[in-house]
Amino acid sequence: MGEKWTTANIPDQRGRVAVVTGANTGLGFETAKALAERGAAVVLAVRDVGKGERAAARMTGDVSVQALDLTSLDSVRAAAAALRSRFDRLDLLINNAGVMYTPKQITRDGFEMQFGTNHLGHFALTGLLLDLMLPVPGSRVVTVSSIGHRVRAAIHFDDLQWERSYGRVAAYGQSKLANLMFTYELQRRLAAHGTTIAVAAHPGVSSTELARNTPAAFRLPITWLAPLITQTPAMGALPTLRAATDPAVLGGQYYGPGGRMEIMGHPRLVTSSPESYEMAVQRRLWAVSEDLTGVRFPVAEPEHVITM
Repeated sequence: MGEKWTTANIPDQRGRVAVVTGANTGLGFETAKALAERGAAVVLAVRDVGKGERAAARMTGDVSVQALDLTSLDSVRAAAAALRSRFDRLDLLINNAGVMYTPKQITRDGFEMQFGTNHLGHFALTGLLLDLMLPVPGSRVVTVSSIGHRVRAAIHFDDLQWERSYGRVAAYGQSKLANLMFTYELQRRLAAHGTTIAVAAHPGVSSTELARNTPAAFRLPITWLAPLITQTPAMGALPTLRAATDPAVLGGQYYGPGGRMEIMGHPRLVTSSPESYEMAVQRRLWAVSEDLTGVRFPVAEPEHVITM
């Protein structure tokens, strides 16, 4: 398959069930639309059902809407229960929804908004739906990260909720780094099952509503430079779609735009930051996330093998 991977490369998705979070706009909308056009039964898992229904009306194929507010663990549990009542299998879970550079806020469960929405909400949703995926050959969990995982990013175990001080850029970086660490640890746990894989993707710099909270100091330069440094949501969705559908994809891989600095371009295999591959931090984040959400996964931590 050539480097210029497009939606034309998406295999037939008939018979597959896909859940896409945050699918009423932007990257999520384009991802869901493309999957539905290729025959998948697609569920738009969205906070605003009215917006979700209007988005579904703009798509062709088998598209439905499910209420999901990732800032509330009660909502995550209710959505998972509703999906389990409707489907006995799940082929694709695309953890796409997110918030970016928000002012200091907390979720209904008391988590910092970016960490709670981008990481903990998706962690809980995945854990509650994973047993619908494990029996399904070729099923995938795709989690959308960001090039922001490289910017002032670390997992601050001593202050995960930014109670002592808050920096919106650093908090976003933490949440997107957590998305990658979650993917890599999940893949390690899935490997023994041989059916479901975990993959990550990022959209480069795409023109979406996500950037509405960009700090004022950056807003004007970004506005001026936007035509040169941003791509459309349809292009930004391609790495996610490739991670979700390309038969050559392997568990634990990361896809992003193939252009300079991964800002724009057709999707290809990319590499995340050195920090994202730190296994001890991945395992610790997993344990903390289980404690914070109360969700336990149906896949165990693999035994550590010591070789001589």
